[in-house]
Amino acid sequence: MSNKINWDFVERRGKKDGYYAVWKPYGIPEIIDPYKSVFADVDVMPKWEIPEKVAVSTAITGAFFGKNSNPNQLVDNESIVKSAEECLDAGATTVHLHARDKNGFNILDADLFRSIVDPLREKHPEALIDGCMVATRQEEWENMNTVLERKTLDAVPVNTLAAFNGDSMFVKPPHVMIEKTRRIQEAGLKVELAVYTDADIDNAKRYLIDTGLLKKPYVWVLLPALPGCSPMHNPNQMISGLRRMVETIYDIDSDSRIMVCGAGRASSYLTMLAMLMGLHVRVGMEDTIYKWPHKNDLIKSNLERFLATKELAKFAGREIMSQSEYAEWLGVSPRSVRV
Repeated sequence: MSNKINWDFVERRGKKDGYYAVWKPYGIPEIIDPYKSVFADVDVMPKWEIPEKVAVSTAITGAFFGKNSNPNQLVDNESIVKSAEECLDAGATTVHLHARDKNGFNILDADLFRSIVDPLREKHPEALIDGCMVATRQEEWENMNTVLERKTLDAVPVNTLAAFNGDSMFVKPPHVMIEKTRRIQEAGLKVELAVYTDADIDNAKRYLIDTGLLKKPYVWVLLPALPGCSPMHNPNQMISGLRRMVETIYDIDSDSRIMVCGAGRASSYLTMLAMLMGLHVRVGMEDTIYKWPHKNDLIKSNLERFLATKELAKFAGREIMSQSEYAEWLGVSPRSVRV
Protein backbone atom coordinates (compact mmCIF):
# COMPACT_ATOMS: atom_id res chain seq x y z
CA MET A 1 0.00 0.00 0.00
CA SER A 2 1.05 3.59 -0.62
CA ASN A 3 2.42 5.30 2.50
CA LYS A 4 1.47 8.72 1.09
CA ILE A 5 -2.28 8.11 1.46
CA ASN A 6 -4.00 8.98 4.73
CA TRP A 7 -5.66 5.59 5.13
CA ASP A 8 -7.22 6.46 8.51
CA PHE A 9 -9.11 9.37 6.97
CA VAL A 10 -10.17 7.24 3.98
CA GLU A 11 -11.60 4.65 6.38
CA ARG A 12 -13.44 7.29 8.49
CA ARG A 13 -15.05 8.85 5.40
CA GLY A 14 -16.02 5.42 4.15
CA LYS A 15 -17.74 4.52 7.42
CA LYS A 16 -19.58 7.86 7.46
CA ASP A 17 -20.56 8.27 3.79
CA GLY A 18 -20.38 4.72 2.45
CA TYR A 19 -18.45 3.53 -0.56
CA TYR A 20 -20.53 4.62 -3.53
CA ALA A 21 -20.52 7.35 -6.16
CA VAL A 22 -22.66 10.48 -5.92
CA TRP A 23 -25.01 10.52 -8.93
CA LYS A 24 -28.18 12.50 -9.45
CA PRO A 25 -29.59 11.95 -12.97
CA TYR A 26 -31.71 15.01 -13.80
CA GLY A 27 -32.48 13.97 -17.37
CA ILE A 28 -34.45 10.76 -16.73
CA PRO A 29 -35.39 8.69 -18.65
CA GLU A 30 -32.17 9.47 -20.60
CA ILE A 31 -28.91 9.28 -18.68
CA ILE A 32 -27.07 11.22 -21.38
CA ASP A 33 -29.32 12.70 -24.05
CA PRO A 34 -27.08 13.14 -27.14
CA TYR A 35 -29.44 15.70 -28.70
CA LYS A 36 -30.49 18.20 -26.03
CA SER A 37 -30.31 19.27 -22.39
CA VAL A 38 -33.30 19.39 -20.04
CA PHE A 39 -32.01 22.75 -18.79
CA ALA A 40 -31.61 24.57 -22.12
CA ASP A 41 -32.40 24.30 -25.80
CA VAL A 42 -28.82 23.66 -26.91
CA ASP A 43 -27.07 21.07 -29.02
CA VAL A 44 -24.99 19.19 -26.45
CA MET A 45 -22.82 17.39 -29.04
CA PRO A 46 -22.70 19.64 -32.13
CA LYS A 47 -21.31 18.35 -35.40
CA TRP A 48 -17.74 19.23 -36.24
CA GLU A 49 -17.10 21.54 -39.16
CA ILE A 50 -15.27 18.98 -41.30
CA PRO A 51 -15.68 19.17 -45.10
CA GLU A 52 -17.39 16.02 -46.31
CA LYS A 53 -15.47 16.04 -49.58
CA VAL A 54 -11.73 15.45 -49.55
CA ALA A 55 -9.47 16.01 -52.54
CA VAL A 56 -6.96 13.19 -52.92
CA SER A 57 -4.06 13.86 -55.27
CA THR A 58 -1.69 11.07 -56.25
CA ALA A 59 1.90 12.16 -56.86
CA ILE A 60 3.11 9.53 -59.30
CA THR A 61 6.85 10.14 -59.22
CA GLY A 62 9.16 13.02 -58.44
CA ALA A 63 12.68 14.37 -58.37
CA PHE A 64 13.80 12.91 -55.03
CA PHE A 65 13.72 9.12 -55.08
CA GLY A 66 15.04 6.56 -57.56
CA LYS A 67 15.22 2.79 -57.74
CA ASN A 68 18.16 2.72 -55.35
CA SER A 69 15.77 3.97 -52.65
CA ASN A 70 12.77 1.91 -53.71
CA PRO A 71 12.98 -0.73 -56.48
CA ASN A 72 9.31 -0.01 -57.20
CA GLN A 73 9.94 3.66 -57.99
CA LEU A 74 8.75 4.76 -61.45
CA VAL A 75 11.54 6.23 -63.56
CA ASP A 76 10.27 5.74 -67.13
CA ASN A 77 7.45 7.77 -68.65
CA GLU A 78 5.46 4.79 -69.92
CA SER A 79 5.16 3.49 -66.35
CA ILE A 80 4.29 6.97 -65.10
CA VAL A 81 1.37 7.19 -67.54
CA LYS A 82 0.15 3.71 -66.65
CA SER A 83 0.26 4.43 -62.91
CA ALA A 84 -1.55 7.75 -63.32
CA GLU A 85 -4.27 6.05 -65.38
CA GLU A 86 -4.73 3.38 -62.70
CA CYS A 87 -5.23 6.01 -60.02
CA LEU A 88 -7.63 8.13 -62.08
CA ASP A 89 -9.59 5.00 -63.04
CA ALA A 90 -9.88 4.15 -59.34
CA GLY A 91 -11.31 7.59 -58.54
CA ALA A 92 -8.33 9.77 -57.63
CA THR A 93 -9.30 13.43 -57.65
CA THR A 94 -6.20 14.49 -59.54
CA VAL A 95 -2.63 13.43 -60.29
CA HIS A 96 0.65 15.29 -59.87
CA LEU A 97 3.35 14.55 -62.45
CA HIS A 98 7.05 14.81 -63.14
CA ALA A 99 8.86 13.79 -66.32
CA ARG A 100 12.03 11.67 -66.38
CA ASP A 101 14.75 11.55 -69.02
CA LYS A 102 16.11 8.34 -70.58
CA ASN A 103 18.44 7.90 -67.60
CA GLY A 104 15.55 8.15 -65.16
CA PHE A 105 16.41 11.64 -63.88
CA ASN A 106 13.85 14.38 -63.29
CA ILE A 107 13.74 16.78 -66.23
CA LEU A 108 11.69 19.77 -67.32
CA ASP A 109 11.02 18.94 -70.96
CA ALA A 110 7.94 20.33 -72.70
CA ASP A 111 7.56 17.46 -75.16
CA LEU A 112 7.99 14.80 -72.47
CA PHE A 113 5.30 16.47 -70.37
CA ARG A 114 2.96 16.44 -73.35
CA SER A 115 3.69 12.75 -74.04
CA ILE A 116 2.64 11.93 -70.47
CA VAL A 117 -0.36 14.24 -70.18
CA ASP A 118 -2.00 13.76 -73.60
CA PRO A 119 -2.92 10.07 -73.07
CA LEU A 120 -4.39 10.97 -69.67
CA ARG A 121 -6.41 13.82 -71.18
CA GLU A 122 -7.81 11.51 -73.85
CA LYS A 123 -9.07 8.98 -71.32
CA HIS A 124 -9.98 11.41 -68.52
CA PRO A 125 -10.99 14.73 -70.13
CA GLU A 126 -12.48 16.08 -66.86
CA ALA A 127 -9.37 15.42 -64.78
CA LEU A 128 -7.24 18.38 -63.78
CA ILE A 129 -3.54 17.62 -63.89
CA ASP A 130 -0.70 19.47 -62.22
CA GLY A 131 3.00 19.00 -62.66
CA CYS A 132 6.19 20.18 -61.04
CA MET A 133 8.28 22.48 -63.21
CA VAL A 134 11.39 23.54 -61.32
CA ALA A 135 13.78 25.06 -63.85
CA THR A 136 17.38 24.44 -62.76
CA ARG A 137 18.90 26.03 -65.87
CA GLN A 138 17.82 28.54 -68.52
CA GLU A 139 16.92 25.83 -71.05
CA GLU A 140 14.42 24.36 -68.61
CA TRP A 141 12.97 27.83 -67.95
CA GLU A 142 12.20 28.11 -71.66
CA ASN A 143 10.67 24.62 -71.61
CA MET A 144 8.49 25.69 -68.70
CA ASN A 145 7.22 28.62 -70.72
CA THR A 146 6.39 26.26 -73.60
CA VAL A 147 4.39 24.02 -71.24
CA LEU A 148 2.50 27.10 -70.02
CA GLU A 149 1.83 28.35 -73.55
CA ARG A 150 0.50 24.95 -74.59
CA LYS A 151 -1.62 24.79 -71.42
CA THR A 152 -0.43 21.21 -70.99
CA LEU A 153 -1.18 21.40 -67.27
CA ASP A 154 -3.96 22.93 -65.18
CA ALA A 155 -1.96 23.90 -62.09
CA VAL A 156 1.72 24.40 -61.34
CA PRO A 157 3.44 24.59 -57.92
CA VAL A 158 5.65 27.53 -57.02
CA ASN A 159 8.18 26.48 -54.36
CA THR A 160 8.81 29.40 -52.01
CA LEU A 161 11.75 27.89 -50.19
CA ALA A 162 15.44 27.98 -49.45
CA ALA A 163 16.58 24.77 -47.79
CA PHE A 164 19.09 21.94 -47.68
CA ASN A 165 16.70 19.35 -49.03
CA GLY A 166 18.44 16.10 -48.15
CA ASP A 167 22.02 16.64 -49.33
CA SER A 168 21.01 19.20 -51.95
CA MET A 169 20.55 22.94 -51.69
CA PHE A 170 17.15 23.89 -53.11
CA VAL A 171 16.57 27.63 -53.43
CA LYS A 172 13.91 29.51 -55.38
CA PRO A 173 15.15 33.13 -55.45
CA PRO A 174 12.47 35.79 -54.95
CA HIS A 175 12.61 37.09 -58.52
CA VAL A 176 12.07 33.54 -59.81
CA MET A 177 9.07 32.98 -57.50
CA ILE A 178 7.55 36.26 -58.63
CA GLU A 179 8.11 35.84 -62.36
CA LYS A 180 7.00 32.20 -62.38
CA THR A 181 3.80 33.13 -60.54
CA ARG A 182 3.09 35.88 -63.05
CA ARG A 183 3.57 33.59 -66.03
CA ILE A 184 1.46 30.77 -64.63
CA GLN A 185 -1.45 33.10 -63.95
CA GLU A 186 -1.17 34.85 -67.30
CA ALA A 187 -1.41 31.43 -68.95
CA GLY A 188 -4.74 30.92 -67.15
CA LEU A 189 -3.40 28.17 -64.88
CA LYS A 190 -3.55 27.87 -61.10
CA VAL A 191 -0.59 28.56 -58.82
CA GLU A 192 -0.09 26.11 -55.96
CA LEU A 193 2.12 27.38 -53.15
CA ALA A 194 4.49 24.51 -52.34
CA VAL A 195 5.81 25.05 -48.81
CA TYR A 196 8.16 22.85 -46.80
CA THR A 197 8.72 24.95 -43.67
CA ASP A 198 7.15 27.80 -41.70
CA ALA A 199 9.59 30.17 -43.40
CA ASP A 200 8.29 29.17 -46.83
CA ILE A 201 4.80 30.24 -45.78
CA ASP A 202 6.15 33.64 -44.80
CA ASN A 203 8.07 33.90 -48.08
CA ALA A 204 4.85 33.25 -50.01
CA LYS A 205 3.08 35.89 -47.93
CA ARG A 206 5.77 38.55 -48.41
CA TYR A 207 6.54 38.11 -52.08
CA LEU A 208 3.34 36.82 -53.63
CA ILE A 209 0.35 37.60 -51.38
CA ASP A 210 1.10 40.93 -49.69
CA THR A 211 2.21 42.31 -53.07
CA GLY A 212 -1.20 41.53 -54.55
CA LEU A 213 0.31 39.34 -57.26
CA LEU A 214 -1.31 36.02 -56.35
CA LYS A 215 -4.99 35.55 -57.15
CA LYS A 216 -7.43 33.95 -54.72
CA PRO A 217 -8.29 31.33 -53.71
CA TYR A 218 -4.83 30.59 -52.32
CA VAL A 219 -3.95 26.92 -52.72
CA TRP A 220 -1.20 25.53 -50.47
CA VAL A 221 0.63 22.22 -50.85
CA LEU A 222 2.41 21.31 -47.60
CA LEU A 223 5.55 19.17 -47.80
CA PRO A 224 6.98 18.83 -44.28
CA ALA A 225 8.77 15.76 -42.89
CA LEU A 226 11.36 15.46 -45.67
CA PRO A 227 15.03 15.93 -44.66
CA GLY A 228 15.72 19.65 -44.37
CA CYS A 229 12.02 20.51 -44.07
CA SER A 230 9.88 21.04 -40.95
CA PRO A 231 10.96 18.05 -38.84
CA MET A 232 8.46 15.34 -37.97
CA HIS A 233 10.57 12.65 -36.31
CA ASN A 234 7.87 11.54 -33.89
CA PRO A 235 4.09 11.90 -33.42
CA ASN A 236 4.35 15.01 -31.20
CA GLN A 237 6.47 16.82 -33.78
CA MET A 238 4.08 15.76 -36.52
CA ILE A 239 0.98 17.03 -34.71
CA SER A 240 2.42 20.29 -33.41
CA GLY A 241 4.31 20.95 -36.66
CA LEU A 242 1.32 20.50 -38.93
CA ARG A 243 -0.93 22.52 -36.63
CA ARG A 244 1.54 25.41 -36.65
CA MET A 245 1.82 25.41 -40.46
CA VAL A 246 -1.95 25.27 -40.89
CA GLU A 247 -2.61 27.98 -38.29
CA THR A 248 0.00 30.23 -39.93
CA ILE A 249 -1.70 29.80 -43.30
CA TYR A 250 -5.17 30.49 -41.90
CA ASP A 251 -3.80 33.63 -40.20
CA ILE A 252 -2.93 34.84 -43.71
CA ASP A 253 -6.27 33.87 -45.24
CA SER A 254 -8.94 31.77 -43.58
CA ASP A 255 -10.34 30.69 -46.94
CA SER A 256 -7.08 29.06 -48.03
CA ARG A 257 -7.23 25.61 -49.62
CA ILE A 258 -4.70 23.27 -47.99
CA MET A 259 -3.41 19.95 -49.30
CA VAL A 260 -1.00 17.98 -47.08
CA CYS A 261 1.49 15.58 -48.62
CA GLY A 262 2.17 12.30 -46.82
CA ALA A 263 5.90 12.89 -47.00
CA GLY A 264 9.02 11.36 -45.50
CA ARG A 265 8.80 8.99 -42.54
CA ALA A 266 5.54 10.59 -41.41
CA SER A 267 3.95 9.16 -44.59
CA SER A 268 0.53 7.60 -43.99
CA TYR A 269 0.29 8.95 -40.41
CA LEU A 270 0.55 12.50 -41.73
CA THR A 271 -2.17 11.67 -44.24
CA MET A 272 -4.40 10.41 -41.41
CA LEU A 273 -3.80 13.54 -39.34
CA ALA A 274 -4.61 15.81 -42.26
CA MET A 275 -7.77 13.84 -42.99
CA LEU A 276 -8.91 14.19 -39.36
CA MET A 277 -8.20 17.94 -39.45
CA GLY A 278 -10.55 18.36 -42.39
CA LEU A 279 -7.72 19.08 -44.83
CA HIS A 280 -7.00 17.58 -48.23
CA VAL A 281 -4.20 15.15 -49.02
CA ARG A 282 -1.58 14.10 -51.53
CA VAL A 283 -0.24 10.56 -51.45
CA GLY A 284 2.05 8.53 -53.64
CA MET A 285 5.60 7.72 -54.58
CA GLU A 286 6.96 11.22 -55.05
CA ASP A 287 6.92 12.25 -51.41
CA THR A 288 7.98 9.10 -49.56
CA ILE A 289 9.16 5.54 -49.99
CA TYR A 290 7.63 4.29 -46.72
CA LYS A 291 4.15 2.91 -46.04
CA TRP A 292 4.34 3.68 -42.31
CA PRO A 293 6.58 5.76 -40.03
CA HIS A 294 7.49 2.91 -37.68
CA LYS A 295 8.31 0.24 -40.27
CA ASN A 296 10.62 -0.13 -43.26
CA ASP A 297 7.95 -1.52 -45.62
CA LEU A 298 8.26 0.18 -49.01
CA ILE A 299 5.43 1.49 -51.15
CA LYS A 300 4.70 -0.94 -53.96
CA SER A 301 2.54 1.27 -56.17
CA ASN A 302 0.64 4.54 -56.33
CA LEU A 303 -2.61 2.65 -56.71
CA GLU A 304 -1.92 0.87 -53.43
CA ARG A 305 -1.50 4.22 -51.67
CA PHE A 306 -4.61 5.73 -53.24
CA LEU A 307 -6.82 2.77 -52.36
CA ALA A 308 -5.55 2.81 -48.76
CA THR A 309 -6.36 6.53 -48.57
CA LYS A 310 -9.79 5.90 -50.05
CA GLU A 311 -10.51 3.46 -47.20
CA LEU A 312 -9.18 5.99 -44.70
CA ALA A 313 -11.54 8.63 -46.07
CA LYS A 314 -14.43 6.18 -45.78
CA PHE A 315 -13.54 5.44 -42.17
CA ALA A 316 -13.40 9.20 -41.46
CA GLY A 317 -16.83 9.69 -43.03
CA ARG A 318 -15.46 11.71 -45.92
CA GLU A 319 -16.01 11.22 -49.64
CA ILE A 320 -13.35 11.50 -52.36
CA MET A 321 -13.86 14.72 -54.31
CA SER A 322 -14.69 14.04 -57.95
CA GLN A 323 -12.51 15.25 -60.79
CA SER A 324 -15.17 17.76 -61.87
CA GLU A 325 -15.70 19.09 -58.32
CA TYR A 326 -11.98 19.66 -57.99
CA ALA A 327 -12.02 22.51 -60.52
CA GLU A 328 -14.35 24.56 -58.31
CA TRP A 329 -12.29 23.74 -55.22
CA LEU A 330 -9.08 24.71 -56.98
CA GLY A 331 -10.62 27.93 -58.24
CA VAL A 332 -10.06 27.39 -61.97
CA SER A 333 -12.45 27.78 -64.88
CA PRO A 334 -13.50 24.68 -66.86
CA ARG A 335 -10.77 23.43 -69.15
CA SER A 336 -12.96 23.91 -72.23
CA VAL A 337 -12.91 27.65 -71.52
CA ARG A 338 -9.15 27.83 -71.04
CA VAL A 339 -8.01 25.71 -73.97
